[in-house]
Amino acid sequence: MSFMYNPFPYDDPKPVNRPRLEGRTVNALVTGSPKVFAHIASKLSGGAVVALDGYTAADFGRAANLLRQQLHVAGRKTRVLHFRDCYKSEEKLWELVDRHLSWDRSEDPTLLFGRLYKGGYEGLLNPRKVEAFRWSVQHPEDGTVTIVEGAGCLVQAMRDLYDVKVWLDVTPKESILRIRRGAYVNLGMEAPLTTPLIIRRCYYCDFEVAVHLRRELLAGGGVDFYVESDHPEDMKLLPYDAFTEVMDSLSTYPFRCKPVYLEGVWGGTYVKKLRHLPDTMRNCAWVFDLIPMEVSILVQVGGTVVEFPFSTFFMKEGTAVLGEGCVNKFGGYFPIRFNYDDSYHSTGNMSIQCHSGSTYNKEHYDELGRQDESYYVVATGHDAKTFIGFRDDADIPQFFRDIEAADTEHKPVDYMKYVSYEESRPGLQVMLPAGTIHSSGRNQVILEIGSLTVGSYTYKMYDYLRLDFDGKQRPIHTKLGKLNVATDRTTSWIRSNVAVPPRLVRETPDGKEFVVGEHDLLYFSLRRLEFDRRMEDDTAGRFHVLTLVDGERVRVRSLDHPEKCYEADFMDLVVVPASMGRYVVENLGVEPIRIHKTMLKDGFENDEL
Repeated sequence: MSFMYNPFPYDDPKPVNRPRLEGRTVNALVTGSPKVFAHIASKLSGGAVVALDGYTAADFGRAANLLRQQLHVAGRKTRVLHFRDCYKSEEKLWELVDRHLSWDRSEDPTLLFGRLYKGGYEGLLNPRKVEAFRWSVQHPEDGTVTIVEGAGCLVQAMRDLYDVKVWLDVTPKESILRIRRGAYVNLGMEAPLTTPLIIRRCYYCDFEVAVHLRRELLAGGGVDFYVESDHPEDMKLLPYDAFTEVMDSLSTYPFRCKPVYLEGVWGGTYVKKLRHLPDTMRNCAWVFDLIPMEVSILVQVGGTVVEFPFSTFFMKEGTAVLGEGCVNKFGGYFPIRFNYDDSYHSTGNMSIQCHSGSTYNKEHYDELGRQDESYYVVATGHDAKTFIGFRDDADIPQFFRDIEAADTEHKPVDYMKYVSYEESRPGLQVMLPAGTIHSSGRNQVILEIGSLTVGSYTYKMYDYLRLDFDGKQRPIHTKLGKLNVATDRTTSWIRSNVAVPPRLVRETPDGKEFVVGEHDLLYFSLRRLEFDRRMEDDTAGRFHVLTLVDGERVRVRSLDHPEKCYEADFMDLVVVPASMGRYVVENLGVEPIRIHKTMLKDGFENDEL
């Protein structure tokens, strides 16, 4: 589920995927909101019942009005029933959901954390209201079309009532932007909370229930029409069969996702210049190139580009994209996430922080697993450093006293006495198993690769007494940091375990493959391919993620189906689906190529999450 708080409202138009589609699929696409709802209206006979469900922040009221307009043009009588009438009272929902959320500001100063609610929409509904609602749906006036709208109206207990079922999808970025525009109120609520609290409640409840219902419906053919509804004036519709054909076709191609860009107080300028981001951005701190529950995917369907949440795609096509073993292990979730941290020519370092491990995440947040990370240095300026682990001579109890004084008395900390670092250079790979204290220093671009996309469980232990963009002191989590940091990971351990030289594992006449990061504490393997003109590889049933970290442009192409390819520029990330099998990376420029490759390591099935 999405946990980004403030994405920059910019749509990157470049990463469009162009799978080969059948003519009937292209012709089935309906574009433009009036045409979309005219098409749905044409499928409704007298007395029909249509359900409009969708992802969190879908504008169900607008969709119902558009459909009603089209039916009225045709002289049809309509009525609209609101599924929100089936929810428990606001008081009962507070009791049910808010007990999952943290309200202790000594641990969680910005009230960010909580525990996943896993009761589904069903647990939010009042059974008596549901029965009354069913009776109302089943007893219309003669010839009246009934429109049922609202989140959760396609739950299993209601599905038999509908003649036509519609899913209105919304990308994670657009969902957050709608929340920030004041266009969303949490499920069952009458009035909105503050924006951060709305987003937190969405992560632990609203997004959670929507994701699971969507996966159930789209995987099992539980809808008739899929509607891309990010742009209310220009929605796009695919009948379920056509939607499935688009997803099936894309799952056999190398593909790239559409990034999300975010500003930050330590943000730099490298990616902003490289990707020609808007001048109105103050900087670009984070690039969510492939954070699975945050990004979307653009697909060319005839002359139209359709945008899908990436999670919609990989949850529908899990085996083809991820591989059967991965689906079985991770329950259909994409198990690795990728983003860039850009502090190039910035004002300072990222905060000194750590992340929680498996046991803590399961006991306190009910999440699937731990939060591991790794850093691969892509570009550096002067004096760049990557902070990782404690110094061998660090007085760690004094470090804890110092950071607590920084938090409560605003006293600066000489963190260089405590935190170890590596001199950054392009190609440096360090691994950051959960609990490892770390920070990306000023003046570099880092490819950050992490484990499952779980909530934002980043415990900032020291942040240089900085203020955020709103002029407020940035939150510090000294209590949670002390509970989760691994104090035994000092310089000696780091350099023997997680910041080690590359190891050659494959050499061919075309090039070499090195392991640059692999450890028992992480379930993924980090590799680097080095070649001049071309190099072949094989997914062997496990997806690969390729990043061009040195060179101008490459083509990733299937060897068995050469038409299935994607061309990538410097720093683009390309997913090679598990189903691809044998593929080749071809140099389209003149300079030598280095490709960072991430894959699930041998034996990942036995890893304890």
